Amino acid sequence: MDMEGCLSKIKELSQELVQKQIPGNVEEIIDKLFNEVSCLDSLNAAKIQEPQVEESAINLWNWAVTEHVGLAINGEQRAKVRHVACRLAYACETSDPKEGAIRRQILMAIKTGRSWLDTKKPASADVFFSLAVKNLELLYGRLKTRSDGQSDLNIPKGDVEKDLFRVHSYQAESAVAQADHQQAVSYVQRCKDMLLRLPKETGYLSLMCYNFGIDTYNLKKYEESSFWLSQSYDIGKMHKKYSPGASVQAKILRLLANVYMEWDCKQYQEKALSAVSLANKENVHPAGLYLKINILLQCVSPDEPVKAAIAELLDVEVPLDVCLNTVKLLMDADREVLAFEFLKSVCKHFEASPELGRAQVQHIKMLLQRGKELLGKQKIEDIITGHYTGKQLSPEALNHLHLLLWDRAAKNFEARNYSEALQWYNYSLSFYSAGQMEQNLAKLQRNRASCFLHLQQLDKAKEAIKEAERCDPDSIFTQFSVYKIAVLENDADKALEAVRVMGKLAENPMRNEDRLLASESAGSNLLSLAAQIALENDQQDAAMKALEYLCQQSQDSGQVFIALRCLVRLVLSKMGTITEEKRDTNLDILRSYLKMALVKISQLNPGESLCLEKKIDEANWFRKIAWNSALQCEDTPGMMRDFFVLSYQISQFCPSEKAILVGQKTCLLMAAAASLELARIPSESIEQTENLTQALEHMQICWEVWRTLKTSGDFSKDPTDTLLLLYEFEARAKLNDPKLETVLESVLELQQIESKTLETIASLAMEPPAHFPSLCKKALRIALSLHRKRPDSDILRCSQCLHSLIQLSLPTGVLEVESRVLEEVWGYYEEALLIISSAHGEFPEVEILWLLTRAWNTGILLYSLAQYTEAEKWCGLGMSFLRHLGSLQASYETQMSGLYTEVLDRLDKAKTNLVTEE
Repeated sequence: MDMEGCLSKIKELSQELVQKQIPGNVEEIIDKLFNEVSCLDSLNAAKIQEPQVEESAINLWNWAVTEHVGLAINGEQRAKVRHVACRLAYACETSDPKEGAIRRQILMAIKTGRSWLDTKKPASADVFFSLAVKNLELLYGRLKTRSDGQSDLNIPKGDVEKDLFRVHSYQAESAVAQADHQQAVSYVQRCKDMLLRLPKETGYLSLMCYNFGIDTYNLKKYEESSFWLSQSYDIGKMHKKYSPGASVQAKILRLLANVYMEWDCKQYQEKALSAVSLANKENVHPAGLYLKINILLQCVSPDEPVKAAIAELLDVEVPLDVCLNTVKLLMDADREVLAFEFLKSVCKHFEASPELGRAQVQHIKMLLQRGKELLGKQKIEDIITGHYTGKQLSPEALNHLHLLLWDRAAKNFEARNYSEALQWYNYSLSFYSAGQMEQNLAKLQRNRASCFLHLQQLDKAKEAIKEAERCDPDSIFTQFSVYKIAVLENDADKALEAVRVMGKLAENPMRNEDRLLASESAGSNLLSLAAQIALENDQQDAAMKALEYLCQQSQDSGQVFIALRCLVRLVLSKMGTITEEKRDTNLDILRSYLKMALVKISQLNPGESLCLEKKIDEANWFRKIAWNSALQCEDTPGMMRDFFVLSYQISQFCPSEKAILVGQKTCLLMAAAASLELARIPSESIEQTENLTQALEHMQICWEVWRTLKTSGDFSKDPTDTLLLLYEFEARAKLNDPKLETVLESVLELQQIESKTLETIASLAMEPPAHFPSLCKKALRIALSLHRKRPDSDILRCSQCLHSLIQLSLPTGVLEVESRVLEEVWGYYEEALLIISSAHGEFPEVEILWLLTRAWNTGILLYSLAQYTEAEKWCGLGMSFLRHLGSLQASYETQMSGLYTEVLDRLDKAKTNLVTEE
């Protein structure tokens, strides 16, 4: 882009930014301006002679410093706007600029450089500081040229020097930021040279060097840090009137001493001690005295100079915290003798102070840490005596002492030194007044009770727990202690009640009552421990109740499954020793545990491989338990069904392997069978319908599993298809389902249909409340046909089929006599005669007699209806069975022959009368 185009774009963007004040795309406009102004550098053009450009520069500058704009843009955006304005102003500079223009350019350059420095871009700042220095030197030269001994100038030279001083200080700050130490030193030296004429800037320059010292110290640049801190202190001494002050000078020296100590304490020991001693002369401060002691200890100085330094602490009345920190410092440096001596001096020095207790507690802590237990106990007993004679510890010191005593007691308890632990707890108890109510007191009494229990002092333990209950009855820890004692006393009722209360308390978030135990899992852990204690003391009921609450409350799946397995085993262990009445109750309980297991398994996170493995393992265990439980419930079909359904549901979380699928199929088949069994028991219609509907649901799922299973191998000999169709036929028959005939068709489509299956179908079709005679007869006809086709046909089964077919078809009253029906039954009789003829005496004689009788009775019925021809036919049919009777033939033949002759005579007369009447 040419110069004209570049300037045009800059003016356009400037106008857009300034006129709209704060446009919505302010950041975008500023970035475009910043990019465009860089074109001026690349074009390397001559100075711009357009007044509009200079006006744009001034407008931009003023816009950036407006108060409301300052809240809308960030520091970097403000720096960019100033950058653009300043570059435009300098681009419009003439060969002989006016004094006002120079002053404006200096101001703009300094502020632009400062803006870039504040946004951590020192390299960009340096460009503008250089421009400012150049113009300041130009302005200073003009002022000197104009000066003719007069002091009344528009801008005194002193003001120019102030600006130059400030720019050099900024340049030093930029050099430090860019890790250019030598350049920074050069700029600071220029500033120091100018202090003779600008003494008021002494404090500013000193503090700037101090900040450099801090920055380099934080970067562990100890050599540079020591240089800047030394410079800071030396500059502060140049003009006492304008120095930062003695306290600041001491602070600078303390940091300098610390730098020497961290840099290399042994090498710079003298410098460090010199700096800190000088700091203490400038302004005595506890931090300086403490630092001196630390330096001496770091440098492994002899005891005497250390003792002298310590003595200074008490001479200048430092706070107790400094003294106690010094004691700790001495102990850490293995100056034990000095530490104890100084601590005695501290206790004596603060004897009248309310803070004395803190020193005493620190003394006890040190004695115990160093194994001086007897001396420590003596000090504790002295404090207890003082507690009751008006020398009480402050609440803070007393709290620290309690923590110290409890910690000591806990360590002894863990080491099984229960008597010793009890002594430390009793020390703590000594500070509580009778009747005092406090959670910590309840906790203390619980801890004492635990010691008493281990010492076989049950009565004292009960007293301690009674006090704990008085102070904090709603604590799960208190109730746990009550529970332990109840179990030990074999008080089952009290133990169960305590577990019940623990379970309720575990439902709520744990209060922060114990720094060791109070957590989300504290309640669960206590319930787990309660169960363990009960089992160890042969109290199964309490153990089971604790485990039940544990399963409900615990967030630890591993803990829950361990508890559930334990519960299942406990219930199963009872099964062999209980009465029949309680057996059902225990089965109900077992069923509830398995249902809980199903829920917990389903809640395991499937995203982790470990959880997946655990889920499979748990599912396998619980499904087997459900399966075996179902097999024990032959006399209770409802319970059997529930266990088989649970086994199936849990098995869904196992891999779909062949063995699992076979198990699932069997579970569903058995569940369906149990539901049908329940439906056969006389009950209300609604209940029966529910059982039948459930059976169908189990069958539907079983069909799906079975189809999947059949793809994994040869199941040609498996009767599942037949069983499912039989179960479905029974359920739909009793539900009067219109799909029943479709089920029969499915049965007939089976590859290896057996006559027994069809006979069962026939029976089910007529089993109340089912009543489907047509389907029954269809099944029987096919069954009979299958029997006849077999080379070794079962004559007895054939006779039964024929019996049922004739029974269903023969008319039983006048209204049922129809030629179609008679024709159908006649066909069954003809088939019966064929079978009897070929049976060679195997056809049951009683069945032949039944066929004879029913045929004869049908003939008599027809005779009564004046259907003489048909009557003669049926009576004759009956007579045809006589010759097939065995032992009964003789007696029935004489009787039947006479009756048949009589019937024929009557039929002839009836026919004659009928002809005469006509």
